[in-house]
This record gives sequence, C-alpha cells and structure tokens, in this order.
Amino acid sequence: MPVINGLNYPDKIKLKVLVVTGSSGGHIFPALAFLEAIKEQHPDIEVFFVLPEKNVIKENVRFNYEVKYVKLCAITRRVDAKNIRNILNFISGSLQTLNVLLKFQPDIVVGFGSLVTFPAIMFAWLLRIKILIHEQNVIPGRANRFLAGFVDKVAVSFQETKAYLADYKRKIVVTGNPLRKSVAYSDKIKAFDFFGFGPDKFTILVMGGSLGSHRINKEFFKALSCFKDRDLLQVIHLTGAFDYEMLNSQYKDLGVKCAVFRFFDSMQYAYSVSDLVISRAGATAVAEIIFFNLPAILVPYPYAYQHQYKNAKVLEENGCGIIIEDKEFEADNLRLKLEPLLRDRKKIEAMRLNYNVFPKVNAGDLLVKEVMAMN
Repeated sequence: MPVINGLNYPDKIKLKVLVVTGSSGGHIFPALAFLEAIKEQHPDIEVFFVLPEKNVIKENVRFNYEVKYVKLCAITRRVDAKNIRNILNFISGSLQTLNVLLKFQPDIVVGFGSLVTFPAIMFAWLLRIKILIHEQNVIPGRANRFLAGFVDKVAVSFQETKAYLADYKRKIVVTGNPLRKSVAYSDKIKAFDFFGFGPDKFTILVMGGSLGSHRINKEFFKALSCFKDRDLLQVIHLTGAFDYEMLNSQYKDLGVKCAVFRFFDSMQYAYSVSDLVISRAGATAVAEIIFFNLPAILVPYPYAYQHQYKNAKVLEENGCGIIIEDKEFEADNLRLKLEPLLRDRKKIEAMRLNYNVFPKVNAGDLLVKEVMAMN
C-alpha cells in the first residue's frame, strides 16, 4: 500500500456502481444487459442492483452481485385504499433506497427509468453522487424528463429523443438500448432445429408483449385462417398465458406448421428464423427487431402515452416496418398489409436492407464506456 503525504492509500480504488430500475421488462432487461456488460469488462467493479419487489423477474433469480428488492410502486392521483397503500409503500421503499445508498456509498448511480427510480436518483443528487439515466423509448418517460435536470448524463436509445430533451442536449449521449448477450446471438441452423422448422417456408413471428395481446392473437389467427397458401407458412406465436390453450388447440385444427408458447425465453432463436414479425412496439422489442434487421408489422399499444407509436414510427419512416394502429388491427386489414409481403419476397428483402440506416453498435458497451468516463 503506497504512502502519499503521510497517508496510506490502497493500490487500486474499487469503483462502486448502483443500478436502479422500474418493474417492467422494458426497464429491467436493459438494466440486466448493462450489468452483464460492465461485469464482463470490469469484473473488479462492485455493483449493487435495486429494483421493486413486484417486477417481471422472480426474486429467486440468482445474480453475481448484490440485489435489494424495495417496496416501491407506482402511485396515482386517485384517493382510494389501494393508492394510499401504494403511497405508504413508496415512502417505505424510498427509505430503503436511502439506506442502500448510505451503506453501499456508490461512486455512480445508473437509472433505467420509471417513477420508482425517482427516490434513488434524487437522494443520489442530494448526496452529490454522479448519475446517469438511460431512456429506452423515443419519447422520454415523465420520470426521466424531470430527472434529466438533476443528472450528469442522459443516455438515449434513439437520435430522435434529443428533440424531447432540448434543454439538456449537452448531457445527452446516444448509446442505443442494451441487449442481453443471450438475445444478441444468432445460429440459424440451431434455431430451425429447435422449432422443427425448415428454411423453405416463410416464417412469421407473432408476439404481443410480455403478457401477450388478445387483440393481436385473435385477429392474426383469423387472418391466417383465410390465407389460401397457408401451407407455405410456418408460425411462431407467443400468446401470453390467457390465450394459450385456445390458440394451441386451434392451430392443431388449422394444419399450419407452428410453435406456440405461453412465454419464450430463447428469443434469439425466434428472431433468427423469422422473415417477418407482428408485434407491439415496446422499446426492448424494437431494439431486438432492429438488431436482427427483421421486417415488422407493428401494432403500438394505445395506452402508453404514444411511447410505442413513436418507437414504431422510427421503423416505419425508415422503411423497415408498417404500423397498424390498435383500433384498426382487424383480420381483413392485416391481410391487406401482409399478402403483398408474402407474394413478393423482394419487398421483405428491401425492408431488411433499410435497417442499414441504423448504426451497428453494441449499446451495452457504449453505456459502460459512458459510465466509466464519469469516474
């Protein structure tokens, strides 16, 4: 241990990074991708992960870093028993978060959005800890819009986001949306074998977000039932829990080569073999679709403050995707959009080539680089 000015200093000061995120997959999965990247590149960094008790991943998931589940949840302006409980939990979770900050004493706090990251970011600001926040969507969430004024850096997934944070342009860096290494992996031969599919048929991937979409499920199946040449198709359909039994039975009667799942963890296989995806337009789904250059018909979730619509619009404006709004997503309308793509493979190939406008970057690595530069 070297001696400087009569004081003992360690040979190496270990950097401490605290990561905080909301409860949805759109917030948690980019956070996990960032944590994976920073631990791989800098294994000596000490990491602490804070997330709400109620979230899309289970508490028994094992991590190679410390994790704290706090009682933070979204609150509204309603005056009812549920919201009063949520407010009390928010206060309790805020105190838990403050306790983590005081004990862990991070050098940098990295937030991935939603109201539940608010206490960690504001306490970090009061404690003069350096802060970076990441925005996954084109339109920043309300929490990140407010917090942008208190942080050192704002990492965004899309160039278009800068227009919504015009007052903070000097803080903004475009990194993209981090993807987990398991998703950013492609082996077509292995993927075709996994589904029992062959490369000679046109493969459609249908998904409606982590919970599935009854509207997408119902209208797609109706449209598929009307195709005369459906024997030329094969379908991967992620139904969610609610519609699984019904659709799994209906597909057996339809006679289409298919793979039907309630939930599916190995998304890299699904993306690798697909010629076209029909999907909601959540930030993580769009980032994965861009990574795999996958032609898309996008059905933005209508109750998300236009977040999904603007995400989808980026793909449509660049000729990579087609938007069908939720209220217009009906079997006949879907067929009108889908049949020309099935008849003319050149259109599909052109949509794939249009993805060249998006820079090919490793968002996780870029985000790690920005965090390390803050030290």
